[in-house]
Amino acid sequence: MYSILRILILICLFNPVYSGLAQGDISLFNGSDLSGWYMDVPDLEVDSSLRIPFIVREGLLVSLGTPQGHLITESSFENYELELDYRFAGEPGNCGILVHASEPRALYKMFPKSIEVQLMHANAGDFWCIQENIEVENMEARRGPKENWGVVEGKERRILNLTDDSENPLGEWNHVRVRCEGREVTVWINNELVNQGFNATALRGQIALQAEGAEVEFKNIQLRKIQLP
Repeated sequence: MYSILRILILICLFNPVYSGLAQGDISLFNGSDLSGWYMDVPDLEVDSSLRIPFIVREGLLVSLGTPQGHLITESSFENYELELDYRFAGEPGNCGILVHASEPRALYKMFPKSIEVQLMHANAGDFWCIQENIEVENMEARRGPKENWGVVEGKERRILNLTDDSENPLGEWNHVRVRCEGREVTVWINNELVNQGFNATALRGQIALQAEGAEVEFKNIQLRKIQLP
């Protein structure tokens, strides 16, 4: 009869979701299907003949870019580090990771209430406030005049990142780490600190990937829970 420990070891060895992960890590993508995620794509509700914008291709999670929408985790998370690798598969373009996502289609009848970590080419690491807010040092220099700030349509929602050259050349993989701890969100691109925010108006929520016009490939999507004292 197998002991409980031996059974757990066998599960880790033969289950690709867990194999190779450090203790406490959670794989958000198993390399074969979109288990644990669901899509919110408004145009598909109007025309079901449109292509599905999120697919699995050769072990990669791929956002085809159009029709535009979001791939959202079924679970919500708080106090964690999210790590993943991404690259633009063809032409450079736009995409993003949303953290603390909640109410669907809260902005422009498309974007869920959240804080976006921008992946747009040459702008990776910007914050975008989507019905949620976050603050940074040197706020006016990085967000514009205070009277224009806001989290709704027509307001200044973009907060510039700290660097201009953290991304690898097009076609190469980039590594992203996003740390959400309490009301802070910190972002590294290729191990370089690119943004650090505080006083976020949300503490927890779902995680979403965007289809926003450009084809983007993702792999190694892992989440590590932060153990607070």
